[in-house]
Amino acid sequence: MALPEKPKGPASYFPSIEKTYGHPMAHWFELLKACSGMKHMEMVAWLKTEHGMGHGHANAIVAHCLASH
Repeated sequence: MALPEKPKGPASYFPSIEKTYGHPMAHWFELLKACSGMKHMEMVAWLKTEHGMGHGHANAIVAHCLASH
């Protein structure tokens, strides 16, 4: 029996992000829509300062959003 494949890359952080900050990933993706036109690190800094997010979590969300658009 094969084990389910674990998410790789930014998505591997999603369960921890949801548990730590109490919001589903859709919430964070929706918030980042307001940041269109900002650079990657500007968006990371925004999540860190406005939402108290750690760097690794903020970076994973931004990387996923930018890769999917």
